[in-house]
Amino acid sequence: MKNKHVDVIMQTKTSMYCDLKPFDPGFAKDYDFVEITEWSNGEGFDVLIETTKRERFSLTWGQYDAVKHLVKKLNKL
Repeated sequence: MKNKHVDVIMQTKTSMYCDLKPFDPGFAKDYDFVEITEWSNGEGFDVLIETTKRERFSLTWGQYDAVKHLVKKLNKL
């Protein structure tokens, strides 16, 4: 990128973290955690589940609503 001007936008993201063990005592270890970081455009969020097997994925708010809907239906079975 020789002689090209690139705009850089600095933003602050909202992120939350909690220990996993209180929610999953049968499987989670003392050091396992979940972290959620909202996208800077507000349209969704990234999820990091840190266990012996690290899992990362992203959801839009609409995808999250669909997952919540299905989990509620599953719990009623």
